[in-house]
Amino acid sequence: SHVLIVGASRGLGLELTRRYLADGALVTATARDDAGLQRLRELGARALKLDVTSAASVAGLAWQVDGSHFSTVVINAGVYGPKLRTLDTPTDTEFDQVMHTNVLGPMRVVPQLLDALAPQARLAVMSSRMGSIASRTANSGWLYRASKAALNSVLKDLSLALIDRALCVALHPAGCAPTWAAPRPDLPVATRRPDAAQHHRRADRSPARQLARSRRHAHPLVRCQMPDAVCRPTPLTRFRRRPHHAAQ
Repeated sequence: SHVLIVGASRGLGLELTRRYLADGALVTATARDDAGLQRLRELGARALKLDVTSAASVAGLAWQVDGSHFSTVVINAGVYGPKLRTLDTPTDTEFDQVMHTNVLGPMRVVPQLLDALAPQARLAVMSSRMGSIASRTANSGWLYRASKAALNSVLKDLSLALIDRALCVALHPAGCAPTWAAPRPDLPVATRRPDAAQHHRRADRSPARQLARSRRHAHPLVRCQMPDAVCRPTPLTRFRRRPHHAAQ
């Protein structure tokens, strides 16, 4: 299989790259700077320079992946932004940074990949339960929450546009400390969770097998976990269009 990880210079993206490679997949991964690109090359991935906040950078993605056929695409690039409570007004700069990265970024990237998707590919975005409206019980990080709610909407639209071409999945990094939230962001993701070994013994949670397995489950909240060291992200939902005869 050929996997594309967008936003893989550190944290979740870097660990996903490491685990997919360990599973024997061919991995193409992106980073914004030379240090991130070097880390990816040292792992054995094909490294591409990409900044999802730059229209010019994303415009060159299609030709960089020309001829590829990705069976799995994970759009992981994202930022938390300022830790604002509700009624704490973000500045224009803060709003633009979060929305351009978390929402406009995927809207720019996916159209560049249309000719590089393998038949029945899996397209995943790293979302968050913080973007859920129905299950919301706290009001911290309202700019980040708004961006993830918007990202979920974007993914729903993509699922309709890519009907019969790709399975679209919104992932939630359950119990994980992303780079921006970890007490020690300099540590590899695998070392941030002391009970990772116990979870590893319970089941094989490699990303390739779990995302592949998700297609065979009927329940929309099927566990589609990433590796144990990435703290078992699970899908918020899978989007699949209803048959025409079921539509009202």
